[in-house]
Amino acid sequence: MYKKAEASFWTAEEMDLSHDLSDWHDKLNDGERHFISHVLAFFAASDGIVNENLVERFSNEVQVAEARCFYGFQVMMENIHSETYSLLIDTYIKDSHQREYLFTAIDTIPAIKKKADWALRWISDERSSFSERLVAFAAVEGIFFSGCFASIFWLKKRGLMPGLTFSNELISRDEGMHTDFACMLFRHLKRRPSPEVVLEIITEAVAIEQEFLTGQ
Repeated sequence: MYKKAEASFWTAEEMDLSHDLSDWHDKLNDGERHFISHVLAFFAASDGIVNENLVERFSNEVQVAEARCFYGFQVMMENIHSETYSLLIDTYIKDSHQREYLFTAIDTIPAIKKKADWALRWISDERSSFSERLVAFAAVEGIFFSGCFASIFWLKKRGLMPGLTFSNELISRDEGMHTDFACMLFRHLKRRPSPEVVLEIITEAVAIEQEFLTGQ
């Protein structure tokens, strides 16, 4: 999977945002702009959290060379994702106070804070096993991200925001690969959590994501 990830390399400079601003101002309504800006705020914060886990925990705990190579490449790609989301927010949001509000979303937006706190809890948890945390971060990248990706694909279906939707295709592909890698690594573990523990982790993540997407 490392070679597959390597072959999928891209940079933020590949985005063309020249047509996005007219769509943002003229074709999206206030509710859509509000929702998409919050999606971008979540993404901008979450890639940093994923990297924090990779650098502080997983890279130190995993000794298999191939897995360490994958995680090293993932860190680089998450940095590119963060750069991309920062560029998108800077492009669409011209008010400096609103930009600051979005860039500090894990402190200022309760629904995003709840998702971030759940992920950060697993990074600092000294009692949980590596296998449990592997499941948790598979949920972060596979569940917490999916609804947000889907909302941007909805814009693509409407022929809107070509720069944003192009970056979404690339990033969703990367995150799908990261989730697949977590699942593959989990299958190779000799010590795994019970199905009940896995279900509890996934159920928690789904409930938090439902609340984020529906506001309920």
